[in-house]
Amino acid sequence: MQGSTDLGKLVLRVVLGVLILFHGVSKLIHGPGYIVSVVTAAGLPSFLAYGVYVGEVVAPLLLLFGYWTRVGALIVVINMLVAIGLVHLGQFATLADTGGWALELQGMFLGTALAIMLLGAGRYSLGGSHGRWN
Repeated sequence: MQGSTDLGKLVLRVVLGVLILFHGVSKLIHGPGYIVSVVTAAGLPSFLAYGVYVGEVVAPLLLLFGYWTRVGALIVVINMLVAIGLVHLGQFATLADTGGWALELQGMFLGTALAIMLLGAGRYSLGGSHGRWN
């Protein structure tokens, strides 16, 4: 049974890591201009916008490789909370045109990152299943 548990952890890590990394690669290609404008409009210093690279490039790579997995998942959790707070808060209590929650993608990213943070990386990881941050 442990093998299937470790395989499930791998699936969670890879799916979340790849999906979040797509957002990060887009920001690497196009720059963080939109994020800078959102952060400064909220009255925060513009350099904080560059934290998006940590949350959408570095953290997903940690998840994919299974190294410092719990830290990577925590960073994704923080990244999603900031994204919801700065960009999506007006949609929090709304439904999409399809009938689902307007923030179902953000909610799934947040929930999956929380699960990974609690579960750890598992055996199929660079850090192994017994590392403190894994």
